[in-house]
Amino acid sequence: MSNGSLWEYANPVKFMRLSGQVLPWVAGLAAACVVGGLFWGFFLTPDDFRQGSTVKIIFLHVPAALVAINAWVMMLVASLVWLIRRHHVAALAAKAAAPVGAVMTVIGLFTGAVWGQPMWGTWWVWDPRLTAFLILFLFYLGYIALWSAIEDAETAADLTAVLCLVGTVFAVLSRYAAFFWSQGLHQGASLSLQPGTRMDWAYKAPLYVCMAGFTLLFLALLLAGTRTEIRARRSRALMIRERMAA
Repeated sequence: MSNGSLWEYANPVKFMRLSGQVLPWVAGLAAACVVGGLFWGFFLTPDDFRQGSTVKIIFLHVPAALVAINAWVMMLVASLVWLIRRHHVAALAAKAAAPVGAVMTVIGLFTGAVWGQPMWGTWWVWDPRLTAFLILFLFYLGYIALWSAIEDAETAADLTAVLCLVGTVFAVLSRYAAFFWSQGLHQGASLSLQPGTRMDWAYKAPLYVCMAGFTLLFLALLLAGTRTEIRARRSRALMIRERMAA
């Protein structure tokens, strides 16, 4: 692949063409995996011998938390591309990813509280990972608000990119806080490459399907949102031209 082709789809026209072809397939796969994985996990898996049926919240909690954290990582990469290469599609993709990441963070926080109440006896504790995850949600809100507050699109893209760099610290802490602070109540990773069994395959298999489904769902929403942002940018440009012509 040549150096020029690496950035080929940063061109809005080519991005719109490719994303229009890919989006229906991604959305269809996402729907199949999310519905199938959640049905499998909630209705076809046995209750855990210690946590009972409450453990099944993992099929919603873990994929949502995974997407919430990695959506911010994707926004970081897109923001760096914008700051370095000034590709508008990258900035608009980061903007489109933020609402999806924020919703996934809310799902992660809510399901974590539902799961934690019977396990810890409380809906919330100021555990390092939970606290970092809550701060990440606040950064999502700040990122979305900053885009809305600044009228000039390029200035908004620059400032939100800087905010994204700062918020990345909390995205990392959300993922690895359990390793940094072992005294936290939040359990370690349910899935790990480390030796030893952490989860039976009866739970692990449907969880993998749910994780794939939520990842595909994020990709589908990202493509749809970026396409919407590109159309909105074109509409604003046309309106400005008409005003200048008048």
